[in-house]
Amino acid sequence: MTAATKAPVVGVTGGIGSGKTAVTDCLQALGIRVVDADLAARVIMEPGRPALAAVAERFGQEILLANGQLDRAALRRIVFADPEQRHWLEHLTHPLIGEEIVRQLSTADSPYVVLSSPLLLETSQKSLCDTVVVVDVAEEMQLQRTIQRDANDEAQVRRIMAAQLSREARLAGADRVVDNSGSLHDLQAQVKQLHRELLAEFGLSP
Repeated sequence: MTAATKAPVVGVTGGIGSGKTAVTDCLQALGIRVVDADLAARVIMEPGRPALAAVAERFGQEILLANGQLDRAALRRIVFADPEQRHWLEHLTHPLIGEEIVRQLSTADSPYVVLSSPLLLETSQKSLCDTVVVVDVAEEMQLQRTIQRDANDEAQVRRIMAAQLSREARLAGADRVVDNSGSLHDLQAQVKQLHRELLAEFGLSP
């Protein structure tokens, strides 16, 4: 386990549309605390936070909604269309997200804690983890699921996928792989087995 937490940390990652959230929802139902990097990213972008002020200064007030919240869809369109802008945003936010993740991990009160992050293997977040689980599906399935879920057009989804780690690189970084090409029932059965294996690996009681 890491110095960030008293409990072992299990990293869960996968490309957009892979079903990462379905896996972590199942683990949460089994009593495991889940720290979500996407939610940490929302925390650092709350109104009044320095990161949001920096984003508004760079991209203009039109990046904000009427209530002062970040217009995430508008920002996503900008940064996934322009690699330079995406790199600027990552340089700003990744350290702040990391600090928020460490803070949340340190309060974990379950046998092990899950760090759910789409950028787990691309960032220093991997160093927080004792083991890494990759949720895997074929890229065409990623594409179709994301289009249906988010109502994004195909070109936008492909840009997001291209900006993420390749499927091959993700699998190479995995200690365990969960195959989400089947039904939700199949996935839940795999996750319950994964939970048992993790408890055994860390020498923990069910």
